[in-house]
Amino acid sequence: RTFNASPKIRQTKLLCLAEFGPVFVQEPDDVIFSLDSDEKKVMLRCEARGNPPPTYSWFVNDTEVHAEADYRYSLIEGNFIITNASEITDYGRYQCKAENSFGTVLSRDALLQFAYLKPFSTKTRGGVSVREGQGVVLMCTPPLHSPEIIYSWVFNEFPSFVAEDSRRFISQDTGNLYISKVQPSDVGSYICLVKNPVTNARVLSPPTPLTLKTDGKPTVVHQ
Repeated sequence: RTFNASPKIRQTKLLCLAEFGPVFVQEPDDVIFSLDSDEKKVMLRCEARGNPPPTYSWFVNDTEVHAEADYRYSLIEGNFIITNASEITDYGRYQCKAENSFGTVLSRDALLQFAYLKPFSTKTRGGVSVREGQGVVLMCTPPLHSPEIIYSWVFNEFPSFVAEDSRRFISQDTGNLYISKVQPSDVGSYICLVKNPVTNARVLSPPTPLTLKTDGKPTVVHQ
């Protein structure tokens, strides 16, 4: 007895045999890579389906990357892998291209950034002297970092942190601490603490002493 395939099954087989241009299944995403990572490898993912199966190439900042030209580069299926990645040589916008005889597709941009936090300078910071009731700004002067960092201040000793209120404000743009109407209770040592939210690394600045002027002379701020 002969069994004929149903129209639905025959249609499915025809679709499986049909040739078509590449269509992305996965495009690369932005990556922030920690330079402190034990992995030491960055992977930018790319996958496309097509018939015949597509071939892949990669571009960085609109220039094609030749994997064979750098021992640190490798291409596994569509994924682009960088070993011993460096901010100096590898920071940039990456795109994946998939192509076969029926078409070519170019992925969205994926930005590769690097996360790091250098230590503060160990140079001793000068004290700041202000009259009671006046305002003062304590400069954080953060070290080199990427991406943006989170600022806080330690008062006298860790873990006593400066609490922001109607008189005290910490700028998350500069890290500077603003104190209005300084009171005797504000006198002490101030240390800027910065945290990299990607690596969770933290570093502390040298202390900045804050004192009250009592000599009646004009206020001079030393930093």
